Amino acid sequence: MDLFQWSLLLFSILVIGISLFYRWSTTFNFYCKMALFFGWCTYWAANMSIFLSPFLRRNPDHMKLLRNFTWPLKHLYGIKIAVQGSEHLNTKEPYVMVCNHQTYLDLLGMMEVLPDRCVPVAKKEVMYLGPVGHACWLAGMIFIDRRKKDEAREILRQAAQSMWHENMRIWVYPEGTRNKGKTLLPFKRGAFHLAVQAQVPIIPVVISSYQNFYSSKEKRFTAGNLTIRILPKVETKDLGPEDITALTDSIHKRMQDTYNEICGETSRGKDAKP
Repeated sequence: MDLFQWSLLLFSILVIGISLFYRWSTTFNFYCKMALFFGWCTYWAANMSIFLSPFLRRNPDHMKLLRNFTWPLKHLYGIKIAVQGSEHLNTKEPYVMVCNHQTYLDLLGMMEVLPDRCVPVAKKEVMYLGPVGHACWLAGMIFIDRRKKDEAREILRQAAQSMWHENMRIWVYPEGTRNKGKTLLPFKRGAFHLAVQAQVPIIPVVISSYQNFYSSKEKRFTAGNLTIRILPKVETKDLGPEDITALTDSIHKRMQDTYNEICGETSRGKDAKP
């Protein structure tokens, strides 16, 4: 056998070995899928940042590009997403969307329901993630430094003013960090201050648990089902700063109750499979 034939044989053995290992090893399978997730996002963000940035200005409309880049991942992973209550987004006015936050995979859920001209609030560190940060900046994302509360409040105050002028919607994870527990963390009040300042409605969004197909602790990532429920809007007209605590607590309770309900539905649906 010549060198080419030996190389082809070794390559074939390597491919077969990796394929078998991917099929048999849950941990290897998990890391491969996570590598695909981050690699996919970085690749498309780099394309947007490098090749399209000369022609793009910072604009919330560019979230459509990020949304389109992300959509294929759910098919590659075999994740079936059921969206309930999408009719609650049939409004042309600005609003604030608040959603529970569990894992990096929330990006798939967010992009599934993200309306036009809606930008997420993200921690400032994201802006420094090379092409990913630049792509997010081009798409109009709002970056805040959680350690500098006065600066964060000012950025949100400016966002409140921009919502009506630029017909923007804003997506916030009010828990402030990823939470894998069954109970939602206490909500930070920035999103609710923002909505009251702008006098725009709040639309709660609840994503069911990933436990039926994903666990970073167990290194498990299989195909599965995810439910996203969009709740009716909560008006903030005529509310003031003194109403924010009650508003926050009320929405937290509604989202917790909804989370418990849709997680139960997802679990029953899984158990009903033959």
